[in-house]
Amino acid sequence: MGGLPAGKVRRTEHAYDEWELRVDAMMVLLTGIGGGKKRMTVDELRKNIESLPPADYDRLGYYDRWIASLTQTMIQRGIITTDELARKMEEVAKRGQSPFARRKRRQHR
Repeated sequence: MGGLPAGKVRRTEHAYDEWELRVDAMMVLLTGIGGGKKRMTVDELRKNIESLPPADYDRLGYYDRWIASLTQTMIQRGIITTDELARKMEEVAKRGQSPFARRKRRQHR
């Protein structure tokens, strides 16, 4: 993080969880890489990841940081509101589809 010693990066292939693939797809769509309307820049992604509090940055995984940054960027740009986000998160939680809830259930097995 920010030039701090972190050790060697282990490059390994692994299967991605469905939610991680969706986060990656959102990034492609929101940055206009696939030819659509550009709603954010990679610089905004990086800025909002780097703006995470150190404890959150350390606790979150790679795609967790991306989704936090994507969300923050959409709020900053006025594309979504925090109220809209909260309502949608409640809907998803009621369906039991939260990737964070599924991951927690998997970790406690």
